[in-house]
Amino acid sequence: MKKIIITLICIAFLSTFCFVLKNNNKEDNNLTKVKVAEVTHSLFYTPMYVADALGFFEENGLDVEIILTSGADKVASAVMSKDVEIGFCGSEQTLYIYNKGAKDYLINFAGLTKKDGSFLISREPVNNFTLDYLNNKTILGGRNGGMPAMTLNYTLNQNNVKATVDTSIDFAALSGAFIGGNGDLVTLFEPNGLALEKEKQGYVIKSVGELGGEVPYTTFNALKSYIEEHPDVIQNFTKAIQKGINYTKSHSDEELAKILVDYFPDTNLNDITTVIKRYRDIDSWYDTTTISESGYKHMQDIVEFNGFLDKRVPFNILVQNQNNE
Repeated sequence: MKKIIITLICIAFLSTFCFVLKNNNKEDNNLTKVKVAEVTHSLFYTPMYVADALGFFEENGLDVEIILTSGADKVASAVMSKDVEIGFCGSEQTLYIYNKGAKDYLINFAGLTKKDGSFLISREPVNNFTLDYLNNKTILGGRNGGMPAMTLNYTLNQNNVKATVDTSIDFAALSGAFIGGNGDLVTLFEPNGLALEKEKQGYVIKSVGELGGEVPYTTFNALKSYIEEHPDVIQNFTKAIQKGINYTKSHSDEELAKILVDYFPDTNLNDITTVIKRYRDIDSWYDTTTISESGYKHMQDIVEFNGFLDKRVPFNILVQNQNNE
């Protein structure tokens, strides 16, 4: 009995010692904690999750926590209130903040996706889709002033399509509203579109991104003051994202799916592979984190058309591309 007690004491001591040692080692790594608010949780952002899963942030001295913050407006609020250090959402939010007169405004410092990541979902299969199919239809497009709805509105107008974009339903509630009978079509990010297909509740018929053209659709932003005070953090974060992009571009859909399966526990490996392929096929991701001036201009064209741009803001004010090598 004494031997058992002594053994248990030794195990407890060793466990405590190892725990302390592990924590001390983590502290010795001197990783800088960075919280990132992501606008939605989607395989559209595969390169960011790859960077997280494969330790690219840690390689660059960062301990990154990704926090789901549904809605670009809520992401911007989280950054402005300093609840997080980095925001990840549509670049249009930086326009809104700047034009409201904020002195410490948001700056886009790296891009990840260069096209709209939503897909048009119909209630019936559509073979040989053309935009004429959308005439006289009602499409659930997400929040008024959000890029999904604005890109869709702009695209419909450019192609003389007479459809109604319903912006009365919150982004996170779109799937449920469509299943409940609202609208003729809905725009959804993956894997939500595929989920509806599997349930025979909807059919993916077209990528909105293919129709809308290149824009800095989802970018990383931070407060002007934070970028000035922590240039090393911003640059190191950008380097990690670039490495995630490089890895994504150079590895197969199947390889990436195996890495990301834990990030999407409600989606099986085959479905994750299918979704990654969909986003690869429409050329969703930038080759580098560098945001182009032409894409930024096109983004302002879209926002202005939708009536949400008080005045245009020069590229060099709201974009500070970082060294990503």
